[in-house]
Amino acid sequence: MLVKVVELMVEQGAKRHRIRAAVGPCIGQLSYEVGPEFPAPFLAQNTEHARYFVPSIRDQRYMFDLASYVHDQLTELELASVGTKVLQTRSVELAMNERVRVQVLSSFQDVPGTLVVDEDEIVEKQNVSGIAYSRDDAKITLRRVPDRPGIAAAVFGALADHSVNVDMIVQNVSADGMTDMTFTVGKTDLPRARATLAEAQSQIGFTEVLADPDVAKISVVGVGMRSHAGVANIMFRALADKAINIQVISTSEIKVSVLIAAEYTELAVRALHTAYGLDAA
Repeated sequence: MLVKVVELMVEQGAKRHRIRAAVGPCIGQLSYEVGPEFPAPFLAQNTEHARYFVPSIRDQRYMFDLASYVHDQLTELELASVGTKVLQTRSVELAMNERVRVQVLSSFQDVPGTLVVDEDEIVEKQNVSGIAYSRDDAKITLRRVPDRPGIAAAVFGALADHSVNVDMIVQNVSADGMTDMTFTVGKTDLPRARATLAEAQSQIGFTEVLADPDVAKISVVGVGMRSHAGVANIMFRALADKAINIQVISTSEIKVSVLIAAEYTELAVRALHTAYGLDAA
């Protein structure tokens, strides 16, 4: 089934390297008992699939390791061959809803990896536990957008219809019934986003599209941030001391992200590591 789904997606135009898959909460091997006929199709495909089955305490029955089988299938389909460098949001969402721990493992090395757990399990909650950055974003600004209900839906609806994902969004204060709207998209999606906005310009009514691919997103992350005041101020002060201009800001309970010029990426990361005392971590 998994192989067929991916093949159909590729046939419909999906790019294999852009497909993302998450193995969510599922039945464990200790609870997944199957009958004597169940292993046959798996073994017919590949005799090495025998490693997914162990004998049950009942005669002629087996315990099936579904999670390992699915993971290896994804690897064979090259969906785990390059690594995404990030934990996919959907996998975390499923685990959070079911209160299941997530263990992040390497597809290539037999190492313990990282265990993602509920914050109640964390004994010491640092204000900031890490600094992350991404150079995979591009900034788009729409100049003089009509400030009226439905405009944001028109802009981002058009982008969504063309499979363009939007991340950070900022809208300026209205003046004379017009405003500017700035947001980020994936750098690889920038040409498609510009073409989509050009098609929708007459309907939406903005006057100009400004695009900047030379930006970087810097994020300060920590589960203790929501209960400690001044975390964002430290970030802004550290960047200001290095004369780094902040273009866009977005926040969540555990993260503050800013958009800056790409040329200052390394300087910003180093400054923030020092500001939050992470140099010795």
